[in-house]
Amino acid sequence: MSSPVVTPPPESEQFRLTPAVQAIIALNLLVMLAQTAVGYPDMRSWLGFDTTGFPGHWWSPVTYMFVHAGLTPLLVNAYALYLFGPRVERQWGSGGAFGNSNPDAPRTVSWGSTSRRFAGFYLLCGLGGVACQLLFFRSGTLIGASAAVFGVMTAYAMQWPDDEVMFLFVFPVRARSLMVGLLVFNVVMGVAGADGGAGAAAGTNLAYFAHLGGVFAAYVYMRMVSTSPNIDQVRQRVANLPEADEPPRAIPRNPPRRERADEVDDVVAKSKATIAKRIVAASPSPRRAEPRADELDRLLDKISEHGIDSLTSDERSALEEMSKRFRGRES
Repeated sequence: MSSPVVTPPPESEQFRLTPAVQAIIALNLLVMLAQTAVGYPDMRSWLGFDTTGFPGHWWSPVTYMFVHAGLTPLLVNAYALYLFGPRVERQWGSGGAFGNSNPDAPRTVSWGSTSRRFAGFYLLCGLGGVACQLLFFRSGTLIGASAAVFGVMTAYAMQWPDDEVMFLFVFPVRARSLMVGLLVFNVVMGVAGADGGAGAAAGTNLAYFAHLGGVFAAYVYMRMVSTSPNIDQVRQRVANLPEADEPPRAIPRNPPRRERADEVDDVVAKSKATIAKRIVAASPSPRRAEPRADELDRLLDKISEHGIDSLTSDERSALEEMSKRFRGRES
């Protein structure tokens, strides 16, 4: 694994160790000291993952990622975890989900749910390395933290793909481009190792397919986290729901009968006013028009109160006669 150098954005914190990252690095160093005291072959056979010793060594799918073939692989993995891990751990401290409004804001992270979540994510990526190693190699011992570290790097590249990374301390590369390059490199080396046989692949102590398993596990986890709402989004949705004791009221399609009666009254009143004006204007003798106007008012009032069906045949005839006279005068 190469040793990239990350150039953090100006507004972010410098890569100060967070609790989970610090604990993981410390545990790797303690296991390396134990390897020096007890002996590497014994520690590898006891803590490394080997399909021939499983499920007897049931702890090996987890402990394998804390055993290293030497000091150089340990330092490379620890350095990469130091560069990429703290910012990922801090991100989970802002509410438990990625995609927050200000992911680079400084945060103080203490050991709690945030660190436990990061540690669980780290172990999940390591288990992804075990699963992928089982698919391609049926023999050999799997050791090293590279699969878990590759998972952390994948989470970083998915969240901050345009951050600049100094590859081999010389070449500036974006985090996303770095991960794509490392992915292609591991595929090529993994296929070459598989063609050379399981023994050749195990002899290099570099489980390239295990690295791919860590990348895949991190990618699936990050996609699931990005599509699931966090607790703040759920609270906001619940707050926007209507109260249970105040259900929304339906809007009636038709107006009430009282409103219809009011509209009829208005129409009748306007008609009466219009006809009265026409009678006054057309009548040469006010005295002769008054009885007709009174009769017309009576008939219109009766229609208003009881409907047009309440008129007798004589009243209908009188109404039609007066209507004809008004039309004749207008013409």
